[in-house]
Amino acid sequence: MGVVNVTPDSFSDGGRYLEVADAVAHGLQLLRDGADILDIGGEATNPRARPVTAGEELTRALPVVERLAAAGATVSIDTTKASVARAAVAAGARIINDVSGGLFDPAMRDAIGDATYIAGHLRGSSLAEVFGQERRGVPPLDWITVADELAERLAALPAAARDRAWVDPGLGFGKGADPAVNLLLLRHSGDIGARLGRPIVVGASRKRFVRRAFGVHDDDITALDAASVAASLDAIRAGANVVRVHNVALLRAALSLYTKQ
Repeated sequence: MGVVNVTPDSFSDGGRYLEVADAVAHGLQLLRDGADILDIGGEATNPRARPVTAGEELTRALPVVERLAAAGATVSIDTTKASVARAAVAAGARIINDVSGGLFDPAMRDAIGDATYIAGHLRGSSLAEVFGQERRGVPPLDWITVADELAERLAALPAAARDRAWVDPGLGFGKGADPAVNLLLLRHSGDIGARLGRPIVVGASRKRFVRRAFGVHDDDITALDAASVAASLDAIRAGANVVRVHNVALLRAALSLYTKQ
């Protein structure tokens, strides 16, 4: 799953693809690099990002969804808002990637329709609350607790949506930048998927915990992408079905070697 951030404040590439033409070109390049899915987001979800209205999110993301879907891409819309999800699916998105698992907008469960829904794990009713809990200090989460809370998110969905949903342990969301906690969840990702009987998506790419685990400076994207590939391969080894990454070409090259071992 290749990342297309149509935002000014994403943590690694904010502003680079804010123009529709730039975002579409980037998405098409990710497809050429080997992406199977393009995850398009119009609202950043890092601790320093500002919330945006559904209207602003749609203005950023919807034209990109339309053009990339028309080009034949399998498109995912990265949103926590039901109205954005509905519009994106109508424009051609086939997957809804909701990092909140429906906690931010209870109407999301009725917006899924025939799309595949990715239920992410976090605790709270907004990103401000999620990251505020981090600043106050939260006890480490074990993978069974995360799996059981994801089961609650799935149970809230309509039966048809639940049967085709995917799950995401939400690395970095309410888990802080502590490498130990996040790597534990990453390395048990296959166990989480097996416990729930659902495909599992892992998004370690360029996360805060990857920077700390590998001692990467914030401005060294080359080293950060290499570290992200290592984390993604760990997730695949653990049983992840989908990995969400920024540098698709680098991961594909690593996978070519990894699958020959």
